[in-house]
Order: sequence, then C-alpha cells, then structure tokens
Amino acid sequence: METDPTPILQEMQALAEQARLFLLSLTRPGWRLYQIGILLALAAMVQLAARMLRPRLHDWLRGREGWPKWRLRASLILMRRMRLILFVLAAWALTFVMREITWPSRSYLIGIAATLATAWLLVGLATRFVRNPLLRRLVSWGLWVYVTLYILGLTDQAASMLDNLAVTFGEVRLSALTLLKAAVVTGVLFTGARMISRGSAARIRADEDISPSMQVLIVKVVQVALYGAALFIGLKAVGVDLTGLAFLSGAIGVGLGFGLQKVVSNLVSGIIILLDKSIKPGDVISLGDTFGWINALGARYVSVVTRDGKEYLIPNEDLITSQVVNWSHSNEFVRLDIYFGTSYGDDPHKVREIAVEAAKGVGRVLTSRPPVCHVVGFGDSSVDYILRFWITDPTEGLTNVRGAVYLALWDAFRDNGISIPFPQREVRVLPCSRMHTGPLPD
Repeated sequence: METDPTPILQEMQALAEQARLFLLSLTRPGWRLYQIGILLALAAMVQLAARMLRPRLHDWLRGREGWPKWRLRASLILMRRMRLILFVLAAWALTFVMREITWPSRSYLIGIAATLATAWLLVGLATRFVRNPLLRRLVSWGLWVYVTLYILGLTDQAASMLDNLAVTFGEVRLSALTLLKAAVVTGVLFTGARMISRGSAARIRADEDISPSMQVLIVKVVQVALYGAALFIGLKAVGVDLTGLAFLSGAIGVGLGFGLQKVVSNLVSGIIILLDKSIKPGDVISLGDTFGWINALGARYVSVVTRDGKEYLIPNEDLITSQVVNWSHSNEFVRLDIYFGTSYGDDPHKVREIAVEAAKGVGRVLTSRPPVCHVVGFGDSSVDYILRFWITDPTEGLTNVRGAVYLALWDAFRDNGISIPFPQREVRVLPCSRMHTGPLPD
C-alpha cells in the first residue's frame, strides 16, 4: 500500500494562498469590503423580517383545514426555509438594482452570495424527495458542498486534491475521488432501482393470478437483481476494476460465511418457504405458544401478528425445523370443538338437536358444513357431549367464536328446560358413641 502526500500538500497550500489573498483584500477599504457589509446588513434584515412573518404565516396555515395534506406539507417546508427564501429574493433584487445603477464589479460578491443561496435552497427542496432521513442528510450535504465548489470555481482543485488522496493495493489504485464518484453514481442507480422495484412490486401484488408466496418471491428476486445490477454498474462506471478486488472480496466472503451462519441459514430457509409455498401472507399458523396470522414474509424472518396486537418476528429457520400448524394451508376451513354436559334427566337426542340448531344460529359458523354433536361419555354428574363446527375466517379469532357458541347453547338450553349440572357433595356429621378423653395415639 503506497501513497504520496506531496501533491496533496501542494494543493492545500495553493488553496490556502488563494484564501489568504481574498481575506487580505477584504481588509482594505473598497467595494469588496462594502459588499460584505451589505450582505451582513441584508442577512440581519432578513432575520428580522422572518421573525415578524413566521407567526402570521403559522396562524394562516392553521386556518387552512380544507387543504390537501400534500399542500400543507409543502407550505410547512417553505415556511421552515423562509429566511433563505427571503434572502434569495432580497439578494437578487439588490444585485439587479446595483448592476443597473453602478458597475457590475461592485455587486460581484452579492451576486455570488445570491447564486449560492439559490443553489442551497434548491438542494434543500429537492432532497425532500429522499425519504430516509440519514440518506437525505448525506445527499443534502454532498450537494451543498458540490454546488458551493462549482459556483466558486474550485471544482478542479478539489478534484485534483481528492484524486491525489489515494492508496494502492498492488495494481489497484483507489482514490478519494473514485470512491466519491462511485458513491454518487451507485446512489443514483440505487434510487432508480428502488423506484423501479416499488413500481414492479405494486404491479406484481395487483396480479391476482399469482399466488401470494410467488408474489413475494418474484418481488425479492427483482429487488436483488436491480440492486445488484446498480452496484456493479456503478462501480464499473467509475472505472473500478472488480477483478482486482476478487481475492479481497472472496476472503471477506469466507469470513462473513463463518460469522453469519444463522443469517445465511435464515435467508436460505426464506427462499425454501417461498418456493414450496408452505406458508404465505394471510395464513393462520401456530408455532409453540404463538398463534396468529402471517403479516409479511421477510428475507430473514416472518412477521406473525396475534389477536392481542403483538407482532412476532420468527426466524425463517424455525419455520423449517420446527412443527408448524398451518390452519389455512390447503383451504380456509377450520374445525373447532367445544365440550359441555347436561343432566341425566334430559333426553340426549333432544340435547343433540338443540345444540346443533344453536350452533347454526351463530353468524361465523358454516351451514354448508353443518355442526355435529355426539355423546362422548357418562360422567359422575352429567352426560358429556362434543359439539363440532366449521369456520372459514380464523384470522377473526377462535376464542370469540367459541364464546358465541357457548352463549347460544346457554340460551337454547334455558329456553328448552335443559339443565347443566354441577357436582354436589353432602357432608354428614355422625354422632360419637363415646368421648375419648385420653391422650391421642401416636
């Protein structure tokens, strides 16, 4: 690994000399110094005007309740940049007036300040389309630095300095300029790949002829292909020799393979789940004590939402290696069983008919697959029955439909004089023939 700091120091010395000469010119009386004073006064006036206008605009926006959300968001974004907007308007107006009444050189710095402020304002507004906060901040600062250097005419010096800041691995030379170009190009390509993947994912999910699991698999394959192509195209576009990095990437890959065995296992398990269609979004599953429906299939985990609103992120490997009950794998029919008992004085034939009719009256119980009731035993205090019925919407809950059937049985038994017994015990106190007054035996 080799690097020569001499060119970098020369570039830095040249930039420092330019900055020194510019600052030295500001110490002498003249129009450069006057323009700096005018810009400071203009900034103070803009700050005062923004403080006066902000409360009024805020109250005005509060009264716009009927506006669409996008218009309100745009208004808030503009209000937050009110000072910069006022400075841009005032600086350009002042530049135009001074160029009309005096020499253009006497408004040169004011024009540069107006151009810089305009560029910064446009960058701030354009980067609002980047949703990720961290990425938006990085893009904003990068564009601000670039437009500043471009307007000041320092792009060549900055590019030369970054190009000299390089390291060499054998025949591979990596400079800061190359890495920066690669980051910018790949960032743009990644943004394009993200937009394309979102559009294609929406179209794939809208196609009802494709099963949900295949939709997830196709979307994942498209995303991996687009992002992978964006990465390799971006690196090749800036001249990075990927063959030279093959050995390094292979060594890193071996290290990651040992350190990320679980992650790789979950990734492979996720692909297997999508291919064999064992589970899909919307299925109701039971895994251990977890019962819920599948909300989403991820690359590393499956999101399962329970009835109480908890969302469990179950690793894909657990779904492959553990016993999973899929209540809606081949069809949506789910059979539920409830147990009850009646007294021995009630006719069991009549009890069975009443129980079946009561279950049919519950809204979620299927009548196409009618409920059945059977005697399952003779208990100490009751004749025991099992009532079986079918539903097709397990995602709506199982406990609530069981409770509704129990309530229907209660009402039906009360109306027909069917009693539900409970165990009764008698306690008899027998009189003692004689009282024992001696010591208790050991």
